[in-house]
Amino acid sequence: MTELKSSTNIPLQNTAEGLALFGPQDKFLRLIEQETESKIHTREAEIVIEGPQDEVASLDQLFNTLLQLIRGGLQLNERDVRYALELARELKADQLLSLFKGEITTTFRGKAIVPKTLGQRHYVTTIRKKDIVFGIGPAGTGKTYLAVVTAVAALKEGKVKRILLTRPAVEAGESLGFLPGDLQEKVDPYLRPLYDALNDVLGPDGVAKALERGLIEIAPLAYMRGRTLDDSFVILDEAQNTTPEQMKMFLTRLGYGSHMVITGDVTQIDLPKGKKSGLIDAQRILKDIEEIGIVYFSEQDVVRHALVQKIIVAYNQHNE
Repeated sequence: MTELKSSTNIPLQNTAEGLALFGPQDKFLRLIEQETESKIHTREAEIVIEGPQDEVASLDQLFNTLLQLIRGGLQLNERDVRYALELARELKADQLLSLFKGEITTTFRGKAIVPKTLGQRHYVTTIRKKDIVFGIGPAGTGKTYLAVVTAVAALKEGKVKRILLTRPAVEAGESLGFLPGDLQEKVDPYLRPLYDALNDVLGPDGVAKALERGLIEIAPLAYMRGRTLDDSFVILDEAQNTTPEQMKMFLTRLGYGSHMVITGDVTQIDLPKGKKSGLIDAQRILKDIEEIGIVYFSEQDVVRHALVQKIIVAYNQHNE
């Protein structure tokens, strides 16, 4: 049985739209053509798509969505186009339109910070709704960055009085003694990703002032023991390297008016052989507690170089 062929025309308002849509040297157009069987070309002030009926329908949605994003002032990049193409295959590309309206806060230079994938949007929404949220998934999905950004937004809005950032240092054993310097100098290398996210939102001067005033505290997980954290936004990063005992200790620090976000990647556990991961344990034990949010990221949510996504998929296939 022959496959039904179809065609559609999408009008352009001007030539600049076509240039923005197809990318520098038609890079985005070539990317889309490599992934599809359809023929795509411009004719006067319109885009013409010809190919299999189902594919033409998804490409029609793809180009119309990308055009609306361009008209809204978004400068497309390769990641946006790849992600939109993946969504268009399931006719979900139009969901991107609401995605870019969900500004979390701005960088210290005034640039809006928005979720870049539907998985990220779901994560940010869950953090706003629930007191404890787990963000679990591969590297490059923005788990830590978005948690820090949301924490800073909550601090700016007066929803919390301080931010506390922690992660298990040195392979979860927390044996910091052999490192030179005082506690801050010993811990800093392990908390660098947290500093990077803070610097992006507050700027280096803003971070220094907030640390000085005690609005932001950065400490290894071992220093959480015995504390109750009220009116705080607490982030535990690299949680896959906690033991079940450490994870329970951390979760039971939750105080009144506080939020906790726990992030980790269960495929990158550095614990000694035979030690269980507190993150794997927690997602199993706590999955039925409605007030706790567990958000799983996939390789589709990777917002680093397109190659990172392919590397994660290749490793997943190999492990399976």
